[in-house]
Amino acid sequence: MPGCPRALPFVVAVLALGVAPLPAHAQAPVAVVEDVNSKSAGVEFMDYVAPGKVIRLGPADTLVLGYMNSCWQESITGGTVTVGATQSAVSGGKVQREKTACDGGKIQLSEQQASKSGAVVFRGMPKPSGVQPQLTLYGRSPVVDIKGGGHLVIERLDRPGERLETDVAARQLFRGSFYDFAKSGQALTAGGVYRASVGARQIVFKVDPEAQSGNGPIIGRLLRFPAG
Repeated sequence: MPGCPRALPFVVAVLALGVAPLPAHAQAPVAVVEDVNSKSAGVEFMDYVAPGKVIRLGPADTLVLGYMNSCWQESITGGTVTVGATQSAVSGGKVQREKTACDGGKIQLSEQQASKSGAVVFRGMPKPSGVQPQLTLYGRSPVVDIKGGGHLVIERLDRPGERLETDVAARQLFRGSFYDFAKSGQALTAGGVYRASVGARQIVFKVDPEAQSGNGPIIGRLLRFPAG
């Protein structure tokens, strides 16, 4: 067919490179905006960002990103920021990185993990060694991603009696999604194992024995329910 020889090199090049990467908006988020002071950044506090996202800062603008897989917390001043899988590439600005306590790679559970955590059954007084939490939080005051609100139940599993149950209204949420226990002065028990549930969605998690109450790095306190 006419034109085929010219098209062949392009086809070969595509095959050699493999499937082209998905655009940033189609990829799973890898970081959360923990703080931002900029009119040009195009992101807001508690936005999730995916690899490939480009954020442009003015010379005095500041941005704090928390990476959910690598647990890097980046404090960036000025420049152009390109979000990567585990850290950002910063051009024309300054970046300071600090390793924070977070359960890297487990902040967002898969559907399979969530179904396993929801199937955990405890009878009587379970031994801590028999409890299999799917996630560890490094703050006693979680930030729960509960888009739109709902009936939130958090109950302790390794020791009976501790239970928090509240109807979270949309007006109580930041950006329509986030309920911060620190803002309401609430805290769980360090070392405790809990199940959080909203409707059919649930997660079993542990609070680190050395966790502190109140504000702390978002990625160490973030509790995300699986989609669906």
